[in-house]
This record gives sequence, C-alpha cells and structure tokens, in this order.
Amino acid sequence: MTKDARFKRVVRRHAEETGQRYTAALADIDGLSSRMDHEPAGDRLLDHLRDRYGIDATTATRLSVHKTYVFRIDRNDGAPWVARAFPPARSRARVEGDAAILRFLEQHGYPAERAAADDAVTDLDGSSVLVTRFIDGTPLPEGPAKFAIMGELLGRLHALPAGAAASRPGGASGEDPRHEGAPRQDLLAALAFLDAVDSKVPPVERERFEQLRSKVRSTDDGAGLPEALLHGNLLHSPDHALVSAEGPMAFNWKASGRGPRLADLAYLLWGTGAWNPRRPDQECIDAAVSAYRRHVEPTAEELDRLADIMFVRTLYLVCFGYRRAVESGVPFDEWFFIEPADYYTATAEATRAAFRRV
Repeated sequence: MTKDARFKRVVRRHAEETGQRYTAALADIDGLSSRMDHEPAGDRLLDHLRDRYGIDATTATRLSVHKTYVFRIDRNDGAPWVARAFPPARSRARVEGDAAILRFLEQHGYPAERAAADDAVTDLDGSSVLVTRFIDGTPLPEGPAKFAIMGELLGRLHALPAGAAASRPGGASGEDPRHEGAPRQDLLAALAFLDAVDSKVPPVERERFEQLRSKVRSTDDGAGLPEALLHGNLLHSPDHALVSAEGPMAFNWKASGRGPRLADLAYLLWGTGAWNPRRPDQECIDAAVSAYRRHVEPTAEELDRLADIMFVRTLYLVCFGYRRAVESGVPFDEWFFIEPADYYTATAEATRAAFRRV
C-alpha cells in the first residue's frame, strides 16, 4: 500500500468515526498547523491599537512561548493591556463570546481579567483581536495553598447563575479552532492529532499507538452531568491564574463556556499529584475539596465518574504532544500525563474520601 493510499484509508476511518463527510474529515486532520499556528507582528499590532483606540502604545511583548499571538501592550498614557490576536481560523463570533463572558464575570463580581474597552474585539489582517487589562500579579503559592485557591476560584465560578452571555458550549482546550466547545471536542481534537500522523508511526510503536487511539475513542466525555460555566484550563499557574493586589484572579478565558462542571474539577484534581511521585497528594486534594465545596457539592454520579473524566484533558495533551514528536522525528516522552492508570483511580478514591471527610 502506498503512502497516499494509507493516508486516504486513515481519512475514511476518521470520517466514519467522527460522523463527517470525507472532505470535512480531510480538513480536520490535514490543516492542523495552519489553523493553530499564528505569529502576528508586534509592530503591526501596535499600529492597529493606536489607530483603533487612540492609545499611546509603545511596545508589544510576547507573554508566552506557546501562545505566540498573546502580547503585553505597554503604554505611555495608562496601565498596560493584553492583546490576543487569535489565529485567523478562530471565528470572530467565538472571540466576541470571550468578551461577553468577561462582561458576565464582571457583572457578577467574579475575580477575573477585565475587557480593556467596551468594544474589546477588533479585526486585524484576518484575525480577531481581544484587548484586556493586564493583571499585575505573582504566581500562586505551591502546595496545598495553590489548590485551595484554585478550588475556591472554580467553586465560585461553577456557582454562578446561568446567563445567555455565558451559554456557549465550553470546556475544551480549543487550540484547534475546529474543536472549541464542550469537553468532547478535546477528544475529537485528540483523535485528529493522532490520525494526522497515523501513516508516519513506526511499526515498533504501532501497538501502543492503537491502544492510545482506542482510549481516546472510549473515554467518558462527561455528557449528562450537571453543567456550569467552565473556565476550561485553570490548572496551570501562572498561565491562567495569578495573585494580584486584589487577590487571586483567573484569566485566559478562551476555553470558557457552559459544560459539565466535573471537567474543570477533574483536571484540577488530576494536577494535585501529577508532578509528584505519581501518587495522590491527599493534603492538596483536601485543600481543593474544602474550598470547592463551600460553593458546590458534587453529585454521587459525578464522583463515580471522576476517574474517567480526568482522562479527557490529559489524553488531549498526550495526543497533542505525540503528533508534535512524530512530525519532528523525535521520541515521545510525555506518557506521564496518562500513566500509570492507577494514579487516576487512586486520586478519584482519595477525592471521594475527602468529600466524605472534609
């Protein structure tokens, strides 16, 4: 079988398993880099912001190695802003949704970044640009204190009332604009990452690759569980939460929207011991649980499905990294996100014990 024939077979299988037509499935797996990669010019962005908002913007500094479209904008006439010039593949409607959620959070006094202007979304060279106020803060403390803060932030968020401004589906990472929305989109994106490199997988790795792919297809996506407004990616500090002069604040709301609240909580709880010797950290779990349950009490079904839901984002991360490694021709060494599997069941059991005890 030729390389081209193998790829067509992969596309057909992807179409069948995702319920898409062949052309849509081809676009799903063949245009990943063009949809996700975007490096706007800082000088061009500065000119745009000066013209659009009349501000005296002086410098645009990239804030993240991984998010090359996010800039700190320093000004002579006021406090700094943050400008996110999203990839052109991300729709303006979705970016307007980010701004609507920021306004919703402000109306309810939730500690989050704020839009920098009433008309916070503009267009630049095919990209939608969102401007927010820069948060001057420090990273969260490590250990239990960190998870207490994040548990409090998530609990307060999930307890907010439903509202039209925050009703879009959310919870998926959404680095691929085709897969923004509910946590299920993380699994669909993960499948696309794998299928994009299927024909390049070495024979020695084929069995493990197929096992990973099967796990993605069979993982619980949280459908039917109680819903709330999700942040979608709160675990990582300082990339998504900082301690400001006003207290802890959450930012980077691209993944936000309404979805199964357990998706947010499960990812946070996974992180309590993920970078330790791969065993549950009961003290961090207790801190997160105690803070979260001041606002929300999970149902028995949520706690029963916790271990499975922990896999949603972590599988996404493994598949994202696996594709990158195969494309770069380097060994993949990030299996720790999903291994050992008994870490998930042990962490879920430790969490259930914390809810019974705390």
